[in-house]
Amino acid sequence: MFLLTLTLVAAGCSRLTFIRPKVERTDGEQVAPTYRVVDNPETKRRMEADQAVAVATQRLQAGDLETAERHARTALKVAPQSADVQTLLALLADQRGQAKQAGEHYKRATELAPGRGAEQNNYGVWLCSNGFPAEALVWFDRALQDADYETPAAALANAGGCAAKAGQHERAERDLRQALVLDPRNAYALASMAESEYRAGRYFEARAFVERRLAAASATADVLKLATQIEERLGDRAAAGRYVQQLRAEFPDASDAQTGGKAEQ
Repeated sequence: MFLLTLTLVAAGCSRLTFIRPKVERTDGEQVAPTYRVVDNPETKRRMEADQAVAVATQRLQAGDLETAERHARTALKVAPQSADVQTLLALLADQRGQAKQAGEHYKRATELAPGRGAEQNNYGVWLCSNGFPAEALVWFDRALQDADYETPAAALANAGGCAAKAGQHERAERDLRQALVLDPRNAYALASMAESEYRAGRYFEARAFVERRLAAASATADVLKLATQIEERLGDRAAAGRYVQQLRAEFPDASDAQTGGKAEQ
């Protein structure tokens, strides 16, 4: 079965990643292995579920929600105990704006894969995004307990941003800085640190973080609004004006640059 994980670092945007087995190199002569094909019902079910998940994911990425959901439902019938299928159904529900159903699927995925960090992180993100920041921190902690979790920086960044929402500012700074040690270009951690420094009145530090954020990934409307506010506080009207121009050029439907300043989630 595919291992389906998410990196949820931008509002409304979930990136799918398929983790493939690692191949270790060894010294000495290698002999081609002998394979024995076992064509049993369990193997057939697993292959059918894998194929349905793969097609559903491809169609989801292409924006074809109807086809994606049809294949996801097929996978669910074949493999009802699959955490990957539950995650896929959660993504589909998210895309349709069905927050409650998405949360149920994310939670079910954690029950089916209790030791896997990706599922714990995903449910934590859902909780934090739906008004339960304190509860979400428990799930980020669980994600980080998985020694095989390949993207701990993402969970730390999510935990830091969520801790700030919960009013736990010391933990927020600790987790965000630790995320940046592991991944200095983590866009969410950089944006969250920029906002934290801005709200604390440390505008030069906020400027440094927002500049790093803009160098790490494509701009968003919220980051450009925050950058504008920082430059205005520093008295650099020319720099603020450049950010406003960029905001209007790239996000013409965005609200007034004088409001906002909310980092990505």
